[in-house]
Amino acid sequence: MPHISRAVLCALLLIVSLLGRREATAAEKPNILFILTDDQRWNAMGCAGNPIIKTPNMDALAREGVRFRQAFVTTAICAASRASLLTGLHERTHRYTFGTPPIQDAHTDISYPVQLKQAGYRTGFIGKFGVDVAGGRQKEMFDYFQPLNRNPYIKKMPDGSEKHLTDIAFDKAVEFLGTVDKDKPWCLSLNFNEPHAEDNDPQQYFWPKTEDNLYRDVTIPQVKTMAAEYFEANPDFLKNSESRIRYNWRFDETRKYQEMVKGYYRMISGVDRVIGQVRAELAKRGMAENTIIVFTSDNGYFLGERGFADKWYLYEPSVRVPMIIMDPKLPAIRRGETVDLMALNVDIAPTLLSFAGVKIPSLMQGRSLIPLLHGKAPADWRTDFFYEHLFDRHNIPKSEGVRTERWSYIRWFEQTPVVEELYDHQADFEEVNNLLKDPAYASVLAQMRKRTDQLRDQYGGVFAPWPKPETKAGKGKKAKAKAE
Repeated sequence: MPHISRAVLCALLLIVSLLGRREATAAEKPNILFILTDDQRWNAMGCAGNPIIKTPNMDALAREGVRFRQAFVTTAICAASRASLLTGLHERTHRYTFGTPPIQDAHTDISYPVQLKQAGYRTGFIGKFGVDVAGGRQKEMFDYFQPLNRNPYIKKMPDGSEKHLTDIAFDKAVEFLGTVDKDKPWCLSLNFNEPHAEDNDPQQYFWPKTEDNLYRDVTIPQVKTMAAEYFEANPDFLKNSESRIRYNWRFDETRKYQEMVKGYYRMISGVDRVIGQVRAELAKRGMAENTIIVFTSDNGYFLGERGFADKWYLYEPSVRVPMIIMDPKLPAIRRGETVDLMALNVDIAPTLLSFAGVKIPSLMQGRSLIPLLHGKAPADWRTDFFYEHLFDRHNIPKSEGVRTERWSYIRWFEQTPVVEELYDHQADFEEVNNLLKDPAYASVLAQMRKRTDQLRDQYGGVFAPWPKPETKAGKGKKAKAKAE
């Protein structure tokens, strides 16, 4: 046997050790459960300080994990935000919203489900997909794909019984878990339709029967900015916008306001109950200790603020969302902590990839939240973000702007002349004092205009009209113009 030097022998042993560690790491990759709600505002949870809503399972996730108190979406509409969640890209880059062509293949290729599937994960999807991709691309993204859509929320079952979509989502989650290989990691995207309103029905909010008795004996306090003087202070083009139309559907009478907000809360409580049921199922199957749970919503929601309903605009109720990450292996000292640095919807995809040990594609514009989870914020962490809303609809005006830790700047760039707003969050959380014409804030305004232009150009440049999607004769995209 040839002589092997001690140095060579040590090197060989090190290589063998590293190979063994790499194989062990691959076998121990965490499972990932990504839970997304639809239209849930940041404070619609007990753990966020809401004294009325019942969300014990969301609260438990916050106690066992980390809650991000300053979490935002970069565009407050279902389609564009969901594209950003999938790809880690801003709307100006992925160029997808209602009424546009499908998400580009190059952007689908970097999406977290494609990347995870290529890395050996079994990927599943249940619920509201909310985006279009090129034909067949769902198969490249998901091994298990079960889209569930409202209209109506209450579904007739094969045996003649009725079941709410929330509970159907749970059934499908159990079905998915029954298909996974215990030796292969999985990622399930559980995307609820709830608490999105049923826009075409006068009742608007439909909840499971199990939540019928919640909130019957409470009175929901009306927000201060529902008062007429705050609505009248809005720019004229917003006074007849879709936000005001939907306000009149839901909140224009005291009795109606009480019924609608309680319905909205009941739908969230229904989702909360199912989150608890899914966690119990994970525990029963011995998966809980190796499953990371990431929870957020696709955008915020007006509950009467400024005289508005729904979302779409760069105001706090519209852009701020709940966000919780629960890693069962998180050190005890970090459990129950909160983070006040800015987290965005575009951070979700890179975070999921980081948990799986998958390299983040260089095209992604978001950043992994894992350092913040462990209380180790990078020195260059963002202190602002670019917002845009580019859906082409006559009564939902387009906008862009920047939100910093203190300031909000909004530019309604298609108005003639251009309309701008500037708010100081420290002094004016409800954003009712537009400082645009106050000379004391001229330098702040100049900085915010410059920063908006800088980020706009970084992500795609001055807005150009979207290309129209190719459609079969006579079909078109009218259904997408409902502005979900």
